[in-house]
Amino acid sequence: MIELTLNQIAEIVDGKVINSDGTQTTSAVPVINSSQATSDTFFAAFVGSNVDGHDFIEDAMAKGAQFALVTKNCSAPAIKVQDVRKALSDLAIYVRDKLENLKVIGITGSQGKTTTKDLLKHILAVSGETVAPEESLNNELGVPLLILRCTKATKYCIVEMGARHVGDISHLADIAKPHVGVVLTVGTAHLGEFGSRELIATAKSELITSLAAGATAILGTYDEFTPKMIVPSGVKRILFGEKSTCEVRAADLEVREGRAHFDLVTPDGRAAVGLQLLGMHQVSNALAAAAVATALKIPIETISAALSTAEVSSKWRMEISQVGEITLINDSYNANPESMTAALRTLALVSQENGGVSWAILGKMQELGESSAAQHAAIGRLVSEIGIDNLVVVGIKDYLKDLDSMEDGGSSEVHYFDAKSEALAIVEHFAPGDVVLMKASRSEEFNLLADLIKERLQEGDK
Repeated sequence: MIELTLNQIAEIVDGKVINSDGTQTTSAVPVINSSQATSDTFFAAFVGSNVDGHDFIEDAMAKGAQFALVTKNCSAPAIKVQDVRKALSDLAIYVRDKLENLKVIGITGSQGKTTTKDLLKHILAVSGETVAPEESLNNELGVPLLILRCTKATKYCIVEMGARHVGDISHLADIAKPHVGVVLTVGTAHLGEFGSRELIATAKSELITSLAAGATAILGTYDEFTPKMIVPSGVKRILFGEKSTCEVRAADLEVREGRAHFDLVTPDGRAAVGLQLLGMHQVSNALAAAAVATALKIPIETISAALSTAEVSSKWRMEISQVGEITLINDSYNANPESMTAALRTLALVSQENGGVSWAILGKMQELGESSAAQHAAIGRLVSEIGIDNLVVVGIKDYLKDLDSMEDGGSSEVHYFDAKSEALAIVEHFAPGDVVLMKASRSEEFNLLADLIKERLQEGDK
C-alpha cells in the first residue's frame, strides 16, 4: 500500500478514527484472518453469518496488526466505518488512482484464469515487481485486497475476475482499472447461475467494455462468443489461438510426454516454446499470457524462455506426481465440462505414451443447473469414446446414464462408489505403469481423496 495517515484513510473511507490521534503513518496491507496478521498489516473485521471478526481484533493486534477496520467500538486503534467491505473498495480505488505507473492486467474466463495468471507472473517478474493472487481473490472482496498489496515499486498487478451475476466484473473493473483486459473463453462454468452461455458471455465482456482508450483487449478464439466481443473505440485488440489469423498464435504444435511444444508467433517474431505444464489445453493459457506480455512490450525471447521454464505453482491443477511406477494427476481444484474434457484427453494421451492402464476418478461438477445430468452423461460418454480404460465415479450416477446405450456398453470398465472413503479401495487394482486422474468440483474435496490415494500407494511402495 502507499503511505497514508489513519486520518487520511478515515477521510477516504468516510470513517472515524478511534483510540488514536490518527497521525500515525502506515503502509500496512489488509488481512481478514487474524492468523495472518503481522506488523505489516491491518485487520479488517467482518461480521459474517457464523463468525464476527470483531472477536478476533485482540488476537490480530497481539500478532502485530497496526490497527483495525471495524463497524463496532473496540479498545484497539481503529477506523470505524458503516461497511468494511465498501471501505476496502473505496481505499483500493484511491490507492489505484495514486499508482499512476502501475500496469494492471485483468483476466476472466470460464476456465484457465489461474494457470494463465501463474504463467504471466512468471514472465512479468523478470522485468519488474509483480503482484498476483496466491489464493482465490477474484471477487468484490478479493480484488481490493489484492490492489492494496501494491506499492509505488510495483510495476504489474495481475487481477483474476470472476462473476456469478451480470455486473460483477464491471464492478471489479471499476476498482482495478485495467490497462489490459483478457477474456480466455466462454464456457459452461456457473451455467446454473447465469442460465445461458449468452449471459455468461455478456458478463465476461464487461471486462472489455470497461477498458479506456489506450488499453488493450486480448481475446481467445476457442469459442464462438469471445472473438466477437465488442472492443471500445481507442482500445487495441489482440486475438490469440492456433488460427493463422491470430496475432499471437502457436505454430508447428506437437506433444511430447503429455506436454505441448510449439513455435510462438507474435508481431515481434517467432520463438520455440516447450511447456512444462501437462496437457494440450495449456497451449491456450500460454498464448494468453504471451499476448499480454507482447502488449506490455516484453521481448519474445523473454516470453518464450519464461513459458518454457514455468511450472505449476497453484495447488491441485494438473499436478503430476510419481509413486513408484504409478503416475498420479491431481486436478481436483475445480471442474466444469470444458476443463473435465481437457483433463480426460490429457489422461488418455499420457497413458498411451506410458503404455499403462488409465483410470479416471471423477466426482460431481457443480453449478451446471438444469443441464447437470446431460453434461455429466456427456462426460461419461467421452471417457468411453476416447479409450479411458477405467471410469471410477464417486457420488453421482449421471456419468453412467448413457453408457448402457453405447455400442458394447462402452469401452471403459465402470466402478461406482457412494463416498470417497469407499473409492479408496480402488487403489488395490492399480498396477505399475498405470496413470490415474482425480477430478471434481472444489466442493467435492477430491484433494483429500488424492492425498489418501497417494498415501496408500506410498505405504504399499515401502
